[in-house]
Amino acid sequence: MEHKTDRHVLNNGMVLLGEPMGGVESVAFEFMLPAGAAAMPEGACGAANVVSDWVFRGAGDRDNRQLGDALDGLGLQRSDSIGSSHLSVGAALESSNLAEALALHADAICRPHLSDAEFTPARQLAIEEVLTLDDEPRQKVMLELRKRFYPTPLGRSTVGEIEELERLTAEQTRTIVRTRFDIGRSIFAVAGKYDFDAVCKEMESLFGGCERLGPQSIAIGARAGKYTHVANEGSQVHIGVMTEAVPFTDADYYNIRVAASVLSGGMSARLFTEVREKRGLCYAIAARYHSLKDAAGIMCYAGTTPDKAQETLDVVIAEFRRLADGIGQEELERAKVGLKSALIMQSESSGSRAGAIGSDYYMLGRVRSLDEIKERIEATTVDSILECLRRKPFNDFTIVTIGPREVRVE
Repeated sequence: MEHKTDRHVLNNGMVLLGEPMGGVESVAFEFMLPAGAAAMPEGACGAANVVSDWVFRGAGDRDNRQLGDALDGLGLQRSDSIGSSHLSVGAALESSNLAEALALHADAICRPHLSDAEFTPARQLAIEEVLTLDDEPRQKVMLELRKRFYPTPLGRSTVGEIEELERLTAEQTRTIVRTRFDIGRSIFAVAGKYDFDAVCKEMESLFGGCERLGPQSIAIGARAGKYTHVANEGSQVHIGVMTEAVPFTDADYYNIRVAASVLSGGMSARLFTEVREKRGLCYAIAARYHSLKDAAGIMCYAGTTPDKAQETLDVVIAEFRRLADGIGQEELERAKVGLKSALIMQSESSGSRAGAIGSDYYMLGRVRSLDEIKERIEATTVDSILECLRRKPFNDFTIVTIGPREVRVE
C-alpha cells in the first residue's frame, strides 16, 4: 500500500496531518481538541458531551438555525466523539466543499455563541443520552467497567453522570470551553482528496491567531474496587471483565493485539467457541483491546441468564488465563487474517483514516503507514505472543455485573 503523510505545524503549535487517498472524490477531517472526559473539572462529568453540542448552536455571524443550515447545505456527514483525552469533531464530505466546511468549524470552535438559551437543550440532550443507557445495558456495563478499571479520572464516563450534568451551569461550561479548547495543543487530521498546501493556508488563516493556552494538569487517582454489581431486576445478567495489557506505545502492542484476536476475533475464536458454542452459557460474548496513551486492557462482555452467570464468568476468566498455555498455528493465522482484513477496510474509508492518523500522532508522535501495521502483525509468532503473555500474565481482573444478583469473585 502506497503511503504518504502530510504534516505541518501552525505557529501556535496546532499540528496538521494529512493522508491523500487516490481514486476518491470525498474528504474527511477531524479536530482533536484536548477537552476529553478526563480533562473536565471535578464534578463536571459529562460537560464535554454538552460542549460538543452547544458550540454548534450558533457561532460566528450565524445563529443556531443558520449554522445548521449552512452545515447541512454542504452535505456533511458530521461526526463527534468524546474520549478520555480528546473531544473530537469532524465530517466527511465532497472535497470541493472542504474550505467552507473548515470555516464553519472554525466559527464553532473559536467563536461559539454559547448562549444561555441554547445551553439548556444541549445539557438536556446529554442527560437523555445517559438515561438511554438503562435500555442499553451492554453499553452501560462497559462504561462502568472502564470507569473502575482505569485510575481516576482516566476512566471517567465519556457519556456523563446524571447528578453532575443536572448541577452543571452555563457559566461553568463557558469556562470549560475557554480553558480546554486549546488550539495550540489540538490535532487536525484530513484524509481523502485534498490540496495540503491549500489546507495549511486556510487553517493558518482560521486558527493561526489562536493562542496556545498550555497543558491542564490532571491529578491521577486510584482505581476503584475489583468487583461492582449494579442491581437490575431483569431476566438477564450483563458481565464486563477487563484485565491489564500493554499499552499502544509498548513494543509488545502487536503481540497483545493478535492475542486478543485469538480470544475474540470471530466465530472460531476461543471465547465464542468455548463459552457460547460448547457450553451454551451465553447468548453474546466478545472481547477487544482498549488503550489510552499510558494504560490499556482487554475488555470482555458476556450476556447471559442469572442461573448461568457464575459459570460464564468463571469460564471467561479461565480462557483468559489459558491463553498463555499455548496457541495453535491455525488460531494465529486466523487472528492475523482478521486484523489485516479490518485494516484493509479502514484504508478504504477517509473518515476512518482521518481518525486513525490523528490518534497515531497523539499516541506515538508519528503516523504509522498501513504497510508498517500489516508487516508488524505478520511478524508476530506463536512464540512471541506466548512470551509476551508469560511476562505479563492475565492475573488481575476488574469485573462489573448488571443483573438481579451478584456473582462470586475470588
